[in-house]
Amino acid sequence: MKSEKAEGKKTEVNPSIETGKKSSGVKSPKEAGEKSEKRSEAKQGKRGRKEKPVSSRIPVSKFLPMSPEEVKARGWKELDIILVTGDAYVDHSSFGTAIIGRVLEDAGFRVGIIAQPRWDSPEDFKMLGKPRLFFSVSAGNTDSMVSNLTPGLKPREKDAYSPGGRTGLRPNRAVIIYSNRIKEVFRDVPIVLGGIEASLRRFAHYDYLSDKVRQSILADAPADLIIYGMGELQIVEIAKRLQAGEDIKNIRDIPGTVWKMEVKAWKELKERTQALGNKESIKNPEKKERVENPVKRSDKPEQEKAEQKNWKITGDEAEFLKKYIEIPSFSEVSQDKAAFAKAFRMYFEEQNPVTGKGVIQPHPKTVIVQNSPMRLLTEAEMDHVYELPFTGEAHPSYTEPIPALEMVKSSLTTHRGCFGGCAFCAITEHQGRMIASRSIESILRETKKLTEKPDFKGIINGVGGPSANMYGMECGTWEKKGACLDKSCLYPRICPALDTSHKKLLELLRRLRELPGIKQVFTGYGVRYDLALKDEEYLEELCAYHISGQLRIAPEHFSRQVTNTMCKPGREIYEKFTKKFAALNRKCGKEQYIVNYLMSGHPGCTLEDMIEMAEYVREHGGYTEQVQDFTPTPMTVSTCMYYTGLDPFTGKKVYVARNKKEKAMQRALMHYRSPANYELVYEALEKAGRLDLIGNAQKCLIRRKGGRKR
Repeated sequence: MKSEKAEGKKTEVNPSIETGKKSSGVKSPKEAGEKSEKRSEAKQGKRGRKEKPVSSRIPVSKFLPMSPEEVKARGWKELDIILVTGDAYVDHSSFGTAIIGRVLEDAGFRVGIIAQPRWDSPEDFKMLGKPRLFFSVSAGNTDSMVSNLTPGLKPREKDAYSPGGRTGLRPNRAVIIYSNRIKEVFRDVPIVLGGIEASLRRFAHYDYLSDKVRQSILADAPADLIIYGMGELQIVEIAKRLQAGEDIKNIRDIPGTVWKMEVKAWKELKERTQALGNKESIKNPEKKERVENPVKRSDKPEQEKAEQKNWKITGDEAEFLKKYIEIPSFSEVSQDKAAFAKAFRMYFEEQNPVTGKGVIQPHPKTVIVQNSPMRLLTEAEMDHVYELPFTGEAHPSYTEPIPALEMVKSSLTTHRGCFGGCAFCAITEHQGRMIASRSIESILRETKKLTEKPDFKGIINGVGGPSANMYGMECGTWEKKGACLDKSCLYPRICPALDTSHKKLLELLRRLRELPGIKQVFTGYGVRYDLALKDEEYLEELCAYHISGQLRIAPEHFSRQVTNTMCKPGREIYEKFTKKFAALNRKCGKEQYIVNYLMSGHPGCTLEDMIEMAEYVREHGGYTEQVQDFTPTPMTVSTCMYYTGLDPFTGKKVYVARNKKEKAMQRALMHYRSPANYELVYEALEKAGRLDLIGNAQKCLIRRKGGRKR
């Protein structure tokens, strides 16, 4: 897509996003103290009485402190770690800040939270004083650009992670802005970045808002480290090592972290390596005589230079070079799209906690060094994390509900990771392709706690992770070599080495249904339908017990060309699923429907492909409002294709709809029945040479209006 500047228009800006003047929906620290029991009036109960929000019935002391009064009430004079987040503070295990805070608390550290601070001055960042160890900064559960802006780069009308769903409570590029504000007042305190925004912007990346390649967020923010991926193990080790007196600049060996090297140091190391012809020394660093002795004089200038300077490669340096690869620099990828695609492919192939190497990317003023990925949590570790003392509620200082909490309040997280491999999804780069699951007993214990809540209605509205039906699944190769680098688990077909049994998930669902206080257990979203087809027993129980009238699935498209680009199953798999779904519902005596999530504007998608999808929807009665325009977000395969026009794995060219008008036409074709889209649909059909779809015939998408000529 062209930038607003390229279109000849000034970028539209939400004034509240720029100024940060909008009210945050949070009481003052004094009002939020433990002794403050008065709350704003809640909704009228059925019998006319006024009830307090559930969070107001939970003592503020049960939450991590957000105010000086709450810190003092715990008997603390200072905090060890302060977490700064772009989200409201919700103490629920679906919120990253809550998890990190509870994990650090469990490790014995004193933790406080600054949620959605005003960023037009550093005052809010001084609220809890100077932390003894470090600040941890996150934009929240989503990238701030996604939270603030629509795919058309217009300000969003709602922010699900803010009180009352109100917008303007976090800045664009929140991680960078928060870090700068912290450094204004606490110049000597280390800053550790985490969360989706930092994790997925850890290398040079295409930025949709500016329509250009930006540096690693660690090159732009005055921070010391990035934690990428799921960060429980990393954050605790960082805290313990700082507690022991280690300088954060020397913490360079923790998997799942990114750090900065001086440009001069990297250039000198590379220069020495090249001069010494170090291939053998890297392969055999134990041969010290080869590494340490000056090279003999030769006719090569590099070796003469090495002799003059008495250069050598130490064993540590040789081992370092063995564990890392260098990818094209920021200067290269920002000027050459083929170099961008190459860099993407190189770091993509190292996102494997078993075999992955570290990745080095030089930038103009620093060198970004990513260590190999952190290992997955074990089942016992996953159980421990999710059974920490979360209240499951928003902090009592909020006077308005947090919409995101309402969506997940009665849901259960069973696992992390996804081996689906969809090109437009960043889970591969964040949670990984291997599955880490909790035990059934742990999930049942969490459910029992949920049934004890006064506002729980007996309905579990979601059970799963990034997907609903990958719980407990694994591949025999994962333990020794991790997920395969040369093939996908599910595309173009399901790998026979993958265990596709839903046995463990079925046992969990059955035991959940049997618990006292549980009326319904629904799985209304996230079902990977090609995987579900491999286990009819699961599919039958899904239809019989776990759908509330509608099952939401994501075929995304019905054109073979587009689903191939997305790495999604084709429509023949979708049709097989819908037929099986209908048959099983008849068997169960239920009338239930499929709701499709579809996408327009994805790389590889032309107007002809969108017309094909519109015709398919017309023929099969699958008209839906659940359509989204593709949004390029950092570190996905699709975003790489969008920016470069190349498939990073094959080098082949990929068609990309960049023109704003064409993107609008593609989206309009999915809502062809809407009168508001008539002109766009007509223009799209005319441009594609498909005027045969305009008229009164049954096959037509739109009728012909008076005055229109064929």
